[in-house]
Amino acid sequence: QVRLVESGGGSAQAGGSLRLSCAVSQTTYSKKCIGWFRQVPGKGREGVAAIYTGGSSKWYADSVTGRFTLSQDNANGTVYLDMSALKPEDTAIYYCAAGPSGYCPPRVTASLFGYWGQGTQVTVSS
Repeated sequence: QVRLVESGGGSAQAGGSLRLSCAVSQTTYSKKCIGWFRQVPGKGREGVAAIYTGGSSKWYADSVTGRFTLSQDNANGTVYLDMSALKPEDTAIYYCAAGPSGYCPPRVTASLFGYWGQGTQVTVSS
């Protein structure tokens, strides 16, 4: 069974930090592209970052490069998204998702990710 569970959302002041976690079922985790997306009301899911669990390949959206950092704990099947220098425009529901096996696509788009977590709210106040 494919299962992804996000945790770590919450509220922060602008300039602050939060860490999101995505626990992935072990049968899914290995050599998989795990992506983080965010969504605000009325808009589609925007790709934020992605990591290939079978190596060190990482991708970040321009809007978060230099502020957000991906890491992984392969022993526990968990991917982390460390968010710093948060801005009010980072406010959204954040989702992690499992995508292709063997690689991360050059364009991290929601349609390429078939399994999703339930989402966690991140709210950044100015």
